[in-house]
This record gives sequence, structure tokens and C-alpha cells, in this order.
Amino acid sequence: MSARTRIKLCGLTRPEDVAAAVELGADAIGLVFYPPSPRYLSPQQAAPLFEQIPAFICTVGLFVNPTLAEVQACIDAAPISILQFHGDETPAQCAAIAQQVRRPFLRALRIRPEMKSSDLLEFENAYRTSSPLFAGLLLDTWSDAYGGTGKVFDWSLIPAELAHRAVLSGGLNAQNATGAVRQLRPHAVDVSSGIESAKGVKDVALMRAFIAAVRSADHE
Repeated sequence: MSARTRIKLCGLTRPEDVAAAVELGADAIGLVFYPPSPRYLSPQQAAPLFEQIPAFICTVGLFVNPTLAEVQACIDAAPISILQFHGDETPAQCAAIAQQVRRPFLRALRIRPEMKSSDLLEFENAYRTSSPLFAGLLLDTWSDAYGGTGKVFDWSLIPAELAHRAVLSGGLNAQNATGAVRQLRPHAVDVSSGIESAKGVKDVALMRAFIAAVRSADHE
């Protein structure tokens, strides 16, 4: 029996993109609640998109150093399933917000070139022990700015014991997704710019090709 890598399509901004993601079989849909991002949605803009999402598709809200009030406002307007913290949030801060809004959370780790495999494991352990609501680590490429870079980091830094429960992000697209899944066998993959025709505008053909690339590795 082959493994099934979960697929998160992130940074969706338009109803037609959400409809395509659902039709193509995405496991999770990510919406960005970070104002400086070109993919930013206000809670009011996000709310209508949730009307198209059927049961058993996870909805992920991406935040960068948010206040509790900011997260609560998003949840009040749109029924986010999981929080994704993508800034400098400490384990205690993530745990406190997640507890208050009663949602599990992902923590993004932007991988610096000088990091070691042990650093990744220590980072994950700090958040895992902080709260039972910790749902997993999302591994992305380091940047001075917050948010995705569209660039790949050194996958060899990911220890095997972490890969199978982590979400792989950073520069993924239809051309490298098969190799990434084949090499690492992550629990899930996350893509945003790799399925876009312009920032915040998803391309259905690229979405389809990315999902097919992941499934190709799954079926090997």
C-alpha cells in the first residue's frame, strides 16, 4: 500500500481558485492573514471563500506575530481549522493563543543555511512540549522578510525521524515535487507561488500538475 502525502495549497484569494482546489482534491487550503503579503485577505474577504469548502478539507489560517484579538477576529468571521504561525512566535505565545481560540496550530520554521538537523528537532520539541494543540512543524526557506520565498532550502538538513511528520514547504512546484516526496516522504507538502500565474492568482493547470507530481511519487 502506497503512502499518501497530504497537499496544502496556500495563499488562495479568489473563489474560483478555492473551487479548483476542492475539485482537484487538495487536503488543505491556506489563507493568509498577514497584511503585508500580496496574498493577504481580511477576515471579511475570507468569509465567503469558506462557503465553498466542504467537510473534511482542512482550512489553515496563516498569521505572523498576531495578537489574540487578530486571530479571534479571523475565526469569528471564517471557521479556520488550524492556525499557522509564521513569524517569531515563542512556544508560550503559540500555546496561549491556540488555547484561547481552541484551535490546533502549526509552527513554521524558516531554515537558515547554518542550521543543523539537531536544531530542527530541538525546535520541534520546544513547541510540541508547549501544548497538546501543537499539530506539527512546517519547514520553509529562510528569509529576512516573513512569508514564503519561492526558494528551496537544503533538504538534507531534515532528519528522517522528523520528515515523516513534517510539512515541507519552500520553492515547491510541479517540477520538483516528485523528487521532494520521493527523497523525504514528508507527511505533507505546502505550495503557494509554485502554482501561481501572478502573486495571489492561482493557475488551475499548475495546481493540477503539482498535485499530479506529488501523487506520482506516492504511487511509486
